[in-house]
Amino acid sequence: MPLFGLGTWMMGGDFKRNPDNDGQADIASLICGIEHGLTHIDTAEMYAEGFAEEISGQAIKGHIRDNLFITSKVWSDDLSYDGVLRAAENSIKRLGTNYLDLYLVHKPNDQFPMLETIKALDRLADEGIIKNIGVSNFSLERFKRAQQICEHKIVANQVHYNLINREPEKELLGFCQQNDVMLIAWRPLQKGAIIDVKYPFFDELCDKYHKTRAQIALNWLLSQDNVTTISTMRSICHIEENLAALNWKMSDEDIEILRCEFPSQEHVSATVSLS
Repeated sequence: MPLFGLGTWMMGGDFKRNPDNDGQADIASLICGIEHGLTHIDTAEMYAEGFAEEISGQAIKGHIRDNLFITSKVWSDDLSYDGVLRAAENSIKRLGTNYLDLYLVHKPNDQFPMLETIKALDRLADEGIIKNIGVSNFSLERFKRAQQICEHKIVANQVHYNLINREPEKELLGFCQQNDVMLIAWRPLQKGAIIDVKYPFFDELCDKYHKTRAQIALNWLLSQDNVTTISTMRSICHIEENLAALNWKMSDEDIEILRCEFPSQEHVSATVSLS
């Protein structure tokens, strides 16, 4: 799995498709990201009612499919056996591909038996429609239960994690690192809130490493074993700034100071808590 990927949340709309957005600017930004070496595109059937998948599909046209890593997600309303199969088929059609590199359960929903959901994912993996099975926003307990009934390895858990939101550090992060599971951090910059935090040591690190606050925050995430991240980027400047967070390393001491002393830490996500 690539270390850093292109998110598509808010492309073409939010939960609903934006009729005033034809997707062309978002397609261009994804193409720009791919041309800069970002091969992971993360999308979902829920994003803009599937339009974000269509946007992603347009962006990857003309690129060698095997050079890309495409992730999508089945929404919590579609977690019946037939619902998962139907959702995967529709996602693939919108993306214009014949397989997904990673397919995630977007959010738990106890209205559907987990066994039904997992059986459908196993079938999709057996048939080669998905290369890897993952989940999103799963607590460690739920993750373990899912893995016990899944015939294939569940390779990833995508969760809310950044310098402010530390909920995964309670137990999930350590488990992922010890069991070869990838933790994919969504909202790595907390919609820009991290950049605005008043914290003098942040600026000291920027001077020390000749990096921006965003680059320090992203590098802190990616310095950890088994952690990758995704970010929605809409301009070449944004893409190039975030790419400069890669291929260098802070000292272990600086990483630990950020872990322990960064202000305004939240130990339960105020957005989507693990469940």
